[in-house]
Amino acid sequence: MRKIQIILFSLMAICMTSCYSHRSIGYLQDPAKHKDLPVYDSVPYEPYRIHVNDEIIYRVITLDATLAKSLSPNKNSAYDVQYANSYRVHDDGTIDLPYLKPLKIIGLTEQEAQDTLRKAFREIIPDADVKLALYNKTFSVVGDAHAGRYFIYKERMNIFQALAMTGDVFNSGDRKHIRIIRPRDNGQEPEVLEFDIRTNSIIDSKYYYVYPNDVIYVARTKDSFYKVPTYTGFLALITSSVSLLTTVLNYVANIYK
Repeated sequence: MRKIQIILFSLMAICMTSCYSHRSIGYLQDPAKHKDLPVYDSVPYEPYRIHVNDEIIYRVITLDATLAKSLSPNKNSAYDVQYANSYRVHDDGTIDLPYLKPLKIIGLTEQEAQDTLRKAFREIIPDADVKLALYNKTFSVVGDAHAGRYFIYKERMNIFQALAMTGDVFNSGDRKHIRIIRPRDNGQEPEVLEFDIRTNSIIDSKYYYVYPNDVIYVARTKDSFYKVPTYTGFLALITSSVSLLTTVLNYVANIYK
């Protein structure tokens, strides 16, 4: 009986270490209470700036019906001219649009690019107004999460909102070493940002916001093979293990009767 108690105790201890805890997967934990959590500095938000191979769409509005018709003869409305096609930013940072000379918009924010287009169109349409948007406003998720490509639906989308769209990181995902791969221009290697998403100091840090073309990579933890995802699974594991052990002991006892 003493041996059985030792075996059962050891089995339960092993199983207890096989559960995912809030400590390992919980968000917004306080570094003051958990010394191993990093503390990140807050930095001002930087708006996204247009890169090579980005694509834009835009809309031109004018009260001049003749000009509107010449710009878009297939439109039913003469006052609202919209181009459904997207236009790519070339390697030299310029973009080619109908009726305009090439415009350099690389390095500009969406608002600055919109102002640039408005100024160019007003050289041929005095009352022109322009609305511009980035067409490829998406981010990607790969690794131990719900992989896919997702649309950035708002300005200043943060990492938690992005992961909520995907269905969150799997329990087996390594939250200590989340990586964001962020493209850069001028032939530079992509920037790789690695961070621990569990700490609350991530808010307003350089890791907090998700930008167009970001790739979020989630690695699998090394010990995930031994983990059970829920306490229901943990209890099932305990029950089945005890049942198996009891069966084996009874079998051995019957042999040596």
